Amino acid sequence: MRIAIAGGTGTVGRHVVTATREAGHEPIVLSRSNGVDLMSTDGLAGALSDIDAVIDVSSTNSLSAKQAVRFFGTVTENLLNAERAAGVTHHVTLSIIGAAHANSGYYAGKAIQEERVMRSGGAWSMLRTTQFHEFAAQTAHRRSIAGIQIVPAMRSQPIAAAEVATTLVNIATGVPRGLEPDLAGPRQENMPDMVRRYLKAAHIRRIVLRVPLPGAMGKSMRDGGLLPSPSTRIGTQTFDQWLASNDWTRGGTDGHISSRGS
Repeated sequence: MRIAIAGGTGTVGRHVVTATREAGHEPIVLSRSNGVDLMSTDGLAGALSDIDAVIDVSSTNSLSAKQAVRFFGTVTENLLNAERAAGVTHHVTLSIIGAAHANSGYYAGKAIQEERVMRSGGAWSMLRTTQFHEFAAQTAHRRSIAGIQIVPAMRSQPIAAAEVATTLVNIATGVPRGLEPDLAGPRQENMPDMVRRYLKAAHIRRIVLRVPLPGAMGKSMRDGGLLPSPSTRIGTQTFDQWLASNDWTRGGTDGHISSRGS
């Protein structure tokens, strides 16, 4: 199969490209660095010529609800329209557990993405996951002021991005099934504590300051609104195992605010 990966150079996207190859399929990366602007319709249908499935793991760094809605709404519509024009028969979306209910900040964009896909009338599958382990590293490289690490108050049950990628490829190579069972990591964690452990592993000395974020998004992060239900599928790699599997002497890694990233 030829599988197009929207956002194939991002945190989970790189893993999706690897998982696609390891499964014996051909990955086609849709990103600006490869000449494809997902915010534009120019040439997108042509880029999807002879593609069997699209996996959308595109993302934005903005936490603004307005910008997130614009990004995810535009990219989703552009992809779905281009897929129809090119005859692509399976659209796979990665979303975040609880994002549609939080519907604020970044999650407002994911809520719009989910709505557009579900109402598209096409053949789609959607996987919702918890945050990635990489989120701790991203936070550490994002909010540091004069040796103080600012970390949002957040409860999470992080999942390995590589495990998410393998699941997405398995979904893409099957028949469209709509909403897939959710996927989460094996242990519930506290985000400030995760960042402390990452900083220690990366030999970075900083004081971690826990900061409650305002609004519906901050409340969901603090109160467990982004945690999985008891019946959720569980991955295998813990955050500590992920830390141990990386060589932090070579520098940090980027992460995914959603799902994780979202």
